[in-house]
Amino acid sequence: MSSAPVTAEPRARATGAAAPAQRLWAYGLYGAVLSGAGLPIYIFAPKYYADTYGVSLTALAAVLFVLRLVDVVQDPALGWVSERLGTWRRRATAAGGLVLAAAMLCLFAAPPAFDPVWWFALSLTGLFSAFSFLSITFYAQGVEKARSLPGGHLRLAGWREGGSLLGVCLAAVAPTVLALWLASPYAAFAVGFATVTLLAILAMVPEWTTASRAGTIEKPVPLRTILGDAVTRRLLILALVNATPLAVSSTLFLYYVESVLQAPGLEGGLLVLFFLSAAASAPLWSWMAGRVGARKVLLGAMILAVLSFAAVPLLGPGDTVPFAVICLISGATIGADLTLLPALFAARMARIAPRGGQGFGLWAFAQKFTLAFAAALLLPALELAGFESRAGADNPDGALRLLTYLYAILPCGLKLLAIGLLVFQPATFEED
Repeated sequence: MSSAPVTAEPRARATGAAAPAQRLWAYGLYGAVLSGAGLPIYIFAPKYYADTYGVSLTALAAVLFVLRLVDVVQDPALGWVSERLGTWRRRATAAGGLVLAAAMLCLFAAPPAFDPVWWFALSLTGLFSAFSFLSITFYAQGVEKARSLPGGHLRLAGWREGGSLLGVCLAAVAPTVLALWLASPYAAFAVGFATVTLLAILAMVPEWTTASRAGTIEKPVPLRTILGDAVTRRLLILALVNATPLAVSSTLFLYYVESVLQAPGLEGGLLVLFFLSAAASAPLWSWMAGRVGARKVLLGAMILAVLSFAAVPLLGPGDTVPFAVICLISGATIGADLTLLPALFAARMARIAPRGGQGFGLWAFAQKFTLAFAAALLLPALELAGFESRAGADNPDGALRLLTYLYAILPCGLKLLAIGLLVFQPATFEED
């Protein structure tokens, strides 16, 4: 094994293709659409249905958790299907994009045609199924793209994850900004999302190809072979643990700002500050990883995340400025997580499962499970403590303390666990 720092994958083979032919902007746009259908939905949808239709937090959490149980089977199955699409990949992804857009419209733009809980569940089923299929196929296509791209997986990740982070920023702030002018900001957000989704579908049409190497079609790798790879298992476990702190803080963000900081109306601005900091930092993390190694950069970012977020329990009503500083610093650290870990995993899939479908099915499940797991545990706990999800609610002190502990202290503990996992990885973690 070489002792030189690595950049998450073997150096990609450069080709003579001109820069415009690389069309990396299309990957950024597509990543932005997918990210808008991911994390922001966990942030906004439960609160929207609780505030608008009076659905209990426990019922919403139960729906989210049941859907993740479905994903245990669905995501690997979608990966299996994705690997075998062949020439149908363009049409299948176009159909998936249309389902994604339609489900978003049903979730936020159309009033429930029947019981809101079941409407919520049905809309999310369509949304998350399309999201899973498109994410799996998109990242698998990235493995093929990176082979002929100077800079390989890290360069592609800079565009793809940079676009994803910008998409999260826009999706996070859109409802709040639209509320300044429109009576139905979530409906307008859904219409805008559907429109951009159609543009992203068209932008990616030339990019969907059948995975191949040296002109030959590669055989799919069985799921048991992927899971049998020690490096893949370590990456999946690390990603699962490391994503949980963000899932916890994202699930509780709106409630914390509204009820603990008592700053209703500032949620969108603080969210966009957090994710914009993550997006702006992504190229820097990629550059640093290319020089000192992804592992060292990840470790430094994770330690900084704990140090910055540890100050949150000291805040109280009106402390929006120090909280904004924390959002700025902790957001930058998330840029490392969301850029380098997917690049490491994509590089590993390029080595052991070049089609990548089932491998990215596991990755998609790991990312979504943390969000649903957080919602399933945290929202019922708050409701049991007497917490009410509405501006101006007279919440008991015990409920607010619990909200603060769950929002701030729990993520720090989980992040320390992730740091321990990364520290005790084998020395050849990036090279194996």
